[in-house]
Amino acid sequence: MTKEPRCRRGFLLSQFVGRRYIALETFKRDGEGVRTPVWFVEQGGKLYVWTIGESGKVKRIRNNPRVRVNPSSVRGKPKGNWIEAKASLIGPEASALFTDLIRRKYGFQFWIVNHLHAGIRRRVVVEIEPANSPR
Repeated sequence: MTKEPRCRRGFLLSQFVGRRYIALETFKRDGEGVRTPVWFVEQGGKLYVWTIGESGKVKRIRNNPRVRVNPSSVRGKPKGNWIEAKASLIGPEASALFTDLIRRKYGFQFWIVNHLHAGIRRRVVVEIEPANSPR
């Protein structure tokens, strides 16, 4: 019997294994959720998302770190269970590591997106940690 990958306090990661997209739900000031399909990688029981630094999701995370995540289709259709989490922007030093992990996972797709937007928009990495994880 194989064990399912888990991080602290049972944040079940098996639903994200082999997936290419997650639906990331961020919240407006009035509490309304906004869902966006995004690329991600998992590392050490956390999820990491690479996105445009001036995007609406980044602005919403700066205002309210509460998020929900779910494996999804490229169009954002949920394919699993929603998980409550806390998001934060990570610094440029750590960001390079996760950008490289995302580059390796998405290969040619990453190259296309990165080159189409080269010099136009600054990219950031968002760290997503399960809400029930101890500090």
